[in-house]
Amino acid sequence: MSATIWILIAVAALVIGYVAAIYVSKSKATSQANAILEDARREADVIKEKKLLEAREEQMKITNEAERSAQQKMQKVQQNEQRLKQRENHLNQQQSELGKKRSEMDQRATTLDNREKTVEARAEQLEKDIRHAQEELERISGLSAEEAKEKLVESLKDEAKTAAAGYINDIMDDAKMTASKEAKRIVIQSIQRVATETAVENSVTVFHIDNDEIKGRIIGREGRNIRALEAATGIEIIVDDTPEAIVLSGFDPVRREIARLALHQLVVDGRIHPARIEEVVAKVKKRVEEEIIETGKRTAIDLGIHGLHPELIRMVGRMKYRSSYGQNLLQHSRETANLCAVMASELGLNPKKARRAGLLHDIGKVPDDEPELPHALLGMKLAEKYKEKPEICNAIGAHHDEVEQTSLLAPIVQVCDAISGARPGARREIVEAYIKRLNDLEQLALSYPGVLKTYAIQAGRELRVIVGAEKITDEETEQLSNEIAKKIQDEMTYPGQVKITVIRETRAVSYAK
Repeated sequence: MSATIWILIAVAALVIGYVAAIYVSKSKATSQANAILEDARREADVIKEKKLLEAREEQMKITNEAERSAQQKMQKVQQNEQRLKQRENHLNQQQSELGKKRSEMDQRATTLDNREKTVEARAEQLEKDIRHAQEELERISGLSAEEAKEKLVESLKDEAKTAAAGYINDIMDDAKMTASKEAKRIVIQSIQRVATETAVENSVTVFHIDNDEIKGRIIGREGRNIRALEAATGIEIIVDDTPEAIVLSGFDPVRREIARLALHQLVVDGRIHPARIEEVVAKVKKRVEEEIIETGKRTAIDLGIHGLHPELIRMVGRMKYRSSYGQNLLQHSRETANLCAVMASELGLNPKKARRAGLLHDIGKVPDDEPELPHALLGMKLAEKYKEKPEICNAIGAHHDEVEQTSLLAPIVQVCDAISGARPGARREIVEAYIKRLNDLEQLALSYPGVLKTYAIQAGRELRVIVGAEKITDEETEQLSNEIAKKIQDEMTYPGQVKITVIRETRAVSYAK
């Protein structure tokens, strides 16, 4: 029993201790919560005061900004008012000035009216005086006004005719003095601006072979191959002792070219017999004809000439295989065309028409048939046949004076044709002879004592002679120039004239070391 009591007492003590502990913890939690609440209130009060201060500062800023903006607007309003007042004052001044000017204009108008009346009165008086003077002059001279006017006009006409005749004579004299100089300038400029290669044609073509065994195959058994080749091409084939060469002789360059190409193809192929020769020659003829047309087209394109008839294009291509006095006809025609264009431009004419006429001026030399007509007239007829313009046809026909010149293109073509043919080395003189003449000029001058160097320039029309300053004096240079000129004149043959320029100079050379 006592144990049970003690157990109960112990349990009651435990319960009482637990309740007491719970009570103590609740009181501590309450005190802590109260402390936290108090701290929160104090912090809220601080934050509230800060926010209030910030709100007041913001309010003061907004108030100050509004006051400043209002002050600025007031200042602008005041400035605008001042400007309006100034404008008003200015307008008032202008209005007053306008009033003054209006009054002045009225006064001037009144004055002008008075002057007009005065002028009218004076004009009437002047007319009366003129009529009176005219009547008095008619009475004294015995002539009416119309008769006097006619006599005065006649006298003025005579004076004007005399003055005009004198003026025309002066102009004609001046034109005669300057025309030759201007013409030379234009021709020289045209020559200087156009340069082409000089091509010299011969009547033979040399065909080179690798060895002389091929000659026998070309001749064939009893000469049948060479006879077939000559019959097919119309060219004489000369097979002689010349090593590694066969000569093709004929005056038709087209046939010579066909023979050369056919012979080359036969030698390369190796099959040489009459049937094969005829086949190859036919193919080569067709190819050469195509090349002729292509050459004509390319020439027209290069010169900027359009709308040529196909037959005229073919004739231009055939010029490549023709020569005139040893000068290649196509090169001569191209050069003449360029010269015509340059000269026409210098004279203010149409350069395209001039270039066209220059290219076609010698087409009468390459017809398919051979009529008994001069080549200029034949070329004119061909141009007319293929619808070329009349001035171009006339220029073609008149470039050797067979027909009358009716346009300015005709003398241009005539002159440019002569210029192209007169170039050194172009015609009648092969290039080797031309170079030999230049060398002879230089060697002739070198033969004089004191001459150091010589240069033949301007196509042999000027000889520059450089002499030593220590060997020849200034006075002796003139004598040397005259002696060289006399010797060239006596011993050499040359076109035109040769200018001899002797140059003597003294040089002082030092070296800085």
